[in-house]
Amino acid sequence: MTETLLERLVQQAPAQARAAADAEGHFSSVAEVAVDRSADPVVVTLRVTPGETTRVRSVRVSVTGPAADDRPDGADAIARARDGWMLPTGEVFRNRDWESAKARAVDAMRASPYASAAIAQSLADVDPDAHAAHLDVEIASGPPFTIGALDVRGLERYPASLVRNFATARRGDRYTREALDTFVRRLDASGYFASVHAEIDDDPAQAGDATVRVNVIEAPTRRVEAGVGFSTDTRWRGNFLWRDVDFARRAIQFTFDARVDTKEQGVQARFVEPPDARGWRDSWGAELYRTDIENLVTRTALAAWRRQSIEERRQLAFGVAYYLDQQHPQDGEDVDAHALFVDGAWTRREVDDLVSPTRGYAIVVQAGAGVPGVSSRGFGRAIAQFQAWRPLGSDNSMTFRAEAGAVIAGAREGVPSALLFRIGGDSTVRGYAYQSLGVKQGGTVLPGRYYALASAEAVHWFNGTFGAAVFVDAGTACDTPRDLGSLSLGYGAGARVRTPIGPFRIDLAYGQDNATVRLHFSVGLAF
Repeated sequence: MTETLLERLVQQAPAQARAAADAEGHFSSVAEVAVDRSADPVVVTLRVTPGETTRVRSVRVSVTGPAADDRPDGADAIARARDGWMLPTGEVFRNRDWESAKARAVDAMRASPYASAAIAQSLADVDPDAHAAHLDVEIASGPPFTIGALDVRGLERYPASLVRNFATARRGDRYTREALDTFVRRLDASGYFASVHAEIDDDPAQAGDATVRVNVIEAPTRRVEAGVGFSTDTRWRGNFLWRDVDFARRAIQFTFDARVDTKEQGVQARFVEPPDARGWRDSWGAELYRTDIENLVTRTALAAWRRQSIEERRQLAFGVAYYLDQQHPQDGEDVDAHALFVDGAWTRREVDDLVSPTRGYAIVVQAGAGVPGVSSRGFGRAIAQFQAWRPLGSDNSMTFRAEAGAVIAGAREGVPSALLFRIGGDSTVRGYAYQSLGVKQGGTVLPGRYYALASAEAVHWFNGTFGAAVFVDAGTACDTPRDLGSLSLGYGAGARVRTPIGPFRIDLAYGQDNATVRLHFSVGLAF
């Protein structure tokens, strides 16, 4: 290194050190450099005294443009931008945090109808002597965006209407990123596409009729799957699945599914129509299955039709099914039943995430009836389910669950077993075997006309992925309303892992009634 170059680097070093300290919030730093030319090689020592950190003293986030006078969308967007500000008063002022906070505020605005929002001006007024930073950010909202035409690219096999019918919003609706994300998620989960990308044209000049561009790659139409597995409810299991998502070249999805485990065996064939322009999907199929649980063997055949909305958060469904059912209890007489069952269901999911919720609630209400004259017994059936998630700070959460169901009939005989109730196992009352809670008849557990279930669970998250849980479950299945008060209790502890397909759970539970400890594990979430 030449003497000239060394001198230049020595002169620049203090300023570069102070700039690095400034970026970390030390605006009163002192940098000194010393050069020992007597050493061989020359030794250069840079000493930096960072000084006191500079902290944010005040924050002003303002929004100009149409959002300022828009109710309620504009007011909500402004509130989200302000409430989500990432560099509040009292925090150390760092350049990277300053830039991240501004980007986050703009992104919050763009998630609303204001897809072209941008920083109009920003100022960080830093007083090194007072160790204080005063922040001022102005966001230009731009115009609210309205959804226009869908520009779908990549289709070879399917018509554009197939993509359009999965849409969460229609032309003329105001744009939100949540609606666009839900649209993409529906297409991803549909089975028709291997890849989906969608974005809105954020040109402010086109805000009144903004094009939504959708790029897709179609998936193969046929898929064959075979596998083995293990669950604590049904032990070892095997399955075979054949699926065609373009049956008869009409985008009808046909599935043949065969499954075998130690307690349940069955085959199912099912056809599912693509959604229509109103967001409804029709399905029809048939199923044969056998169960051998708690000394009760059942054989069931059913054929069914069902219509269901594709809206995940507020979902409606109704249908009709015909059941042929045989029950063979170990201790008792065989019972045959048949029923033409008509039912409807309403689901509401007010949660922050449909796969792994941490906040919100879900409600499911079902009601149906076995039609007299074409059923071995006329009856009514109703189920209500409630589940809630509540965070407790950043590292803890609670989950609550309550369910109840009833079959209104003079007796359970004549009602297909699939429409009666048994509980116990991984997803109901932990600490008890799968479907081991019901009406006891000698050594056999029969399904009852009523059930009730409640659960509370607390989880401490060590990080974003791993957590530990404690829980208590209580429930019963019985034949008379007065027996609903005789609840079986289970409690214990377990581990939790967040995965892309839902939470993985492993639990060690104690069943108070039978004084036994059982291991349970499951993946995914059903509500």
